[in-house]
Amino acid sequence: MEGGGSAGDAQENGSATVGVQINHSRRLPDFLLSVNLKYVKLGYHYLISNLLTLCLVPIMIIILIEASQMNPDDIRQLWLHLQYNLVSVIICSAFLVFGSTVYIMTRPRPVYLVDYSCYRAPENLKAPFNRFMEHSRLTGDFDESSLEFQRKILERSGLGDETYVPEAMHSVPPRPSMQAAREEAEQVMFGALDNLFANTNVKPKNIGILVVNCSLFNPTPSLSAIIVNKYKLRGNIRSFNLGGMGCSAGVIAIDLAKDLLQVHRCTHAVVVSTENITQNWYFGNKKSMLIPNCLFRVGGSAVLLSNKSDDRRRAKYKLVHVVRTHKGADDKAFRCVYQEQDPAGKTGVSLSKDLMAIAGGALTTNITTLGPLVLPISEQLLFFSTLVLKNFFNKRLKPYIPDFKLAFDHFCIHAGGRAVIDELEKNLQLLPLHVEASRMTLHRFGNTSSSSIWYELAYTEAKGRMRRGNRVWQIAFGSGFKCNSAVWEALRNVKPSRNGPWEDCIDRYPVKVVS
Repeated sequence: MEGGGSAGDAQENGSATVGVQINHSRRLPDFLLSVNLKYVKLGYHYLISNLLTLCLVPIMIIILIEASQMNPDDIRQLWLHLQYNLVSVIICSAFLVFGSTVYIMTRPRPVYLVDYSCYRAPENLKAPFNRFMEHSRLTGDFDESSLEFQRKILERSGLGDETYVPEAMHSVPPRPSMQAAREEAEQVMFGALDNLFANTNVKPKNIGILVVNCSLFNPTPSLSAIIVNKYKLRGNIRSFNLGGMGCSAGVIAIDLAKDLLQVHRCTHAVVVSTENITQNWYFGNKKSMLIPNCLFRVGGSAVLLSNKSDDRRRAKYKLVHVVRTHKGADDKAFRCVYQEQDPAGKTGVSLSKDLMAIAGGALTTNITTLGPLVLPISEQLLFFSTLVLKNFFNKRLKPYIPDFKLAFDHFCIHAGGRAVIDELEKNLQLLPLHVEASRMTLHRFGNTSSSSIWYELAYTEAKGRMRRGNRVWQIAFGSGFKCNSAVWEALRNVKPSRNGPWEDCIDRYPVKVVS
């Protein structure tokens, strides 16, 4: 757009510039206009990242040349020399064998993502904007100010008309009972798991590890026990139930499963991520507690992980890194997403005005830890040199923001709301294409809490963009306050699995989201 404006100005001022054309032609061309800096940066990145290889290649060539010039007498002399130093050779060989054995025994076992499934609710649970507002009005629980507040939030939220709310919320008046909450949880978890088992041909009896995360609904028996009972999982299964950990709990569950897979050999692990809306709908008039009603929607995912070497051939991804950041020691961070009762005694989740600032601080800490693990050497050198110059020479120098586009091919930013996606796009200097999956997931499914990053990954696959060797960054925020990242590497050109969440609508996306 800026280039078009400059061209137009040049045409309008063409007559004024004729007189000085000769003087301008004698100057060097403007480097910024004649060379695309993007390619210069990519070249620099390639040079620095491959510096070790570039140094080793000449050495290897010299060694090969010297070896090719050796005659039989030279080879015989070398062999005699080794015979006279037999003890040294044996000791070196023993150390080599011992070191190799220790490395093989202690190295982390690779964790493969065989497949995953995202739940898609039936059509009758869709909650278009007008129906949502009409039902809110008919409940009689909200005053006019609260209704108007919800209307404005919905208009600016980035959600479309095809998101889902649980069946209990479609009733007038709503019926948020324990039984209805159980039905919602079972419908979501079983729907995702049935599809996962069907697509992978893995028998439930072969599952050795089960991790379930749901922040706000934790019945007795637990959700993990409900799954064990439904699928008759084996008696020695290692099952875990994570509660109260917010929208970032999906990455925490992956991290827990990863650690367990390091201990237990030849095992399948299933991670189920969901949230329950039925018993956590807010029926009061406190503005900060009304926002979750407008953003959170029905959704869930089931992920199959494996440490079996045989599963590499059919796996979609390999887990590369998990980085977790917890800001719970700070009181403001701890209370920025807080479940409580309002003055009228009605329970809900309150969102603080400081939420975005706290999320930004958590993100900074997280990417500072993640950066050295994933960024190319070129970016790390630029960041470090700028940091040194800023601290010791020029305090006003702007800090260098690493280009994470050089480290990742795809970004799955938690679809917590439009403001979250906007801020990350701006601060990480991403392109609209990089945040497309997050925006479209928010539009089509709403904020499905910890499972949203899997709907985003499914979107990228459905668009046919995932290629072998591509790296994916999943980043999620949650109460506590936490910011967690997971990095995956595609093992093949990934195609969407059967009955995916975008199967019947991917051709309609992307859509323009009204701001």
